[in-house]
Amino acid sequence: MKTAVTPTRAENFPEWYQNVIKVADMAENSPVRGCMIMKPVGYAIWERIQRELDDMIKDCGVENAYFPLLIPLSYLSKEAEHVDGFATECAVVTHHRLEKGEDGGLVPAAPLQEPLIVRPTSETIIGEAISKWIQSYRDLPLKLNQWGNVMRWEMRPRLFLRTSEFLWQEGHNCFETKEEARQDSLHMLDVYRDCIEDLLAIPVIRGEKTADERFPGAIATFTIEAMMQDGKALQAGTSHDLGQTFSKSAEIKFQSKDGEEKFAWTTSWGFSTRTIGAMIMVHADDDGVVVPPRIAPKQVVIMPVQKKEENKDVTGYCERLASALKEKGVRVTVDTRDLRNSDKMWDAIKKGIPLRVEAGEREMAEQKFTVTRRDIGRDSKVEMSFDKCVDAIPELLETMHHDMFNKAKSFMDANIHEVSSVAEIKAFFDAGKIGFVHAPVSVLDDPELEAVKKDHALTPRCLPYDDAGEKVIIGKSY
Repeated sequence: MKTAVTPTRAENFPEWYQNVIKVADMAENSPVRGCMIMKPVGYAIWERIQRELDDMIKDCGVENAYFPLLIPLSYLSKEAEHVDGFATECAVVTHHRLEKGEDGGLVPAAPLQEPLIVRPTSETIIGEAISKWIQSYRDLPLKLNQWGNVMRWEMRPRLFLRTSEFLWQEGHNCFETKEEARQDSLHMLDVYRDCIEDLLAIPVIRGEKTADERFPGAIATFTIEAMMQDGKALQAGTSHDLGQTFSKSAEIKFQSKDGEEKFAWTTSWGFSTRTIGAMIMVHADDDGVVVPPRIAPKQVVIMPVQKKEENKDVTGYCERLASALKEKGVRVTVDTRDLRNSDKMWDAIKKGIPLRVEAGEREMAEQKFTVTRRDIGRDSKVEMSFDKCVDAIPELLETMHHDMFNKAKSFMDANIHEVSSVAEIKAFFDAGKIGFVHAPVSVLDDPELEAVKKDHALTPRCLPYDDAGEKVIIGKSY
């Protein structure tokens, strides 16, 4: 069967992924190496995620702020472990002002007194600012979030998954006690879990990163890990208990209730555009992207099926349904572009619009529409009356969300394999099997594991909450 995307997932998964983005018109590479241009189709999905997640974050008592893109080198140098973790990924600004060179081209003219780092993350500059804002325990907790972009010089870029510049939110909270900070870092991870499962229909495993995989400077990093259709893991969101690491380097102090001067306890947490890459690799098929209904910018596209010379009554009929659905809160559009009907259909399929609704002269005469689900395709095609569409489509969108989640959950559960030793881990991946291995945490202390990890590009993904720290998930990852 001919597909819109070639090669297919089974033939070449990495190339399939890139071509899904291309046929869906979501993004493209930019003239700047490692950076991408998010086109309207892709950016609209990020806007939906941002709008929903922002509300969830604010419900936690967090307020939005904005801090500079450029960070003085001396700020990062205050926290040795943190800067070591990002040193090889930093983009550095060393000059300001341009002037014409001898060959007539532009060259940097004036060296900066101090180099500036394009932010890889903002702990240091935010810490410097809030150290002036916090004086007393009465100023705590202080909860801040920033929506913006960051730069991490990526050696092997891939659209949405790993780009030198990407969009995200980063939260930075300060507390009076160690216990409050730990509770916050766990709670914010649950917010991410709710976002990615309840909006993007992607099942995840919650857990703690091993010591070697922690965020630089953190005392604990918590993660949600998702499984892609090729069995690889993708870290979909992280939350960090920073202890007093950054408060000591940034001098974030407060006077406690008993009059003593103490350092604050801090957390940070981030969620980025790589979740769009996860959405593609979990749900897309060989005809393009499949967007989960709750996050889809356009949940329904209604297509009048008529020839140019026919009257416009069919378009009016479709627009009446669109108006009725909008009153129900459905995000709907009527496709009246001057294109062949088949071209409109394939455009909707490739871009992953959840429901496709069509009507021609016959359907209008019978007061019906033909409705097709993107996740199932032609096998889901059904005729509904006008009134039935108004009532059933909102429910159908919810059914689609649950079906997509359950399908992905079944795939993930079927591809988590129990093992008991490093030898079994090696045998599993030597055999070319896909998925995660679920092993006793003791395998991390086995010296033979290092060679297996290197041979198969494996990493410990997390110590799942459900296992109380007694087991570890290991797999290949993006």
